[in-house]
Amino acid sequence: MATSLSELGLTVKRVQAKQHRTATEALRPLDVTLVQWDALRHLHANPGASLHGLAVLTFQTDQAFGTLAARLEARGLITRQSGAGRAIRPELSAEGERVYTAGQRILDGVLAEHFAPLGADEREALAGMLARLLEG
Repeated sequence: MATSLSELGLTVKRVQAKQHRTATEALRPLDVTLVQWDALRHLHANPGASLHGLAVLTFQTDQAFGTLAARLEARGLITRQSGAGRAIRPELSAEGERVYTAGQRILDGVLAEHFAPLGADEREALAGMLARLLEG
């Protein structure tokens, strides 16, 4: 019996939710959520990005990302710099870099465990299929 598209979609969502829960729990010792760490990751990868650009990268509204940035700033993980016009450009602080780097090591382990049931060829095939879905 073939898997229905509804079942397939729900399975993808369940896999994503499981990964999110596991990553959030693993990041707890750093006192950062996965959403907060993801913001640090995108800021690390895109220095000079605007708050709006980071909101887009993290799948958030400008308002939600602004609130997140305020929390990260209050924790000392980012600083906000004035950019061109009214733009605000967040930057990682030294503590933000430390948390980003430590979180990356943690998440590398989470992902290695998460994808361990798949062989290297299966991971490559899955990556290719997911890329095709994103292109479509």
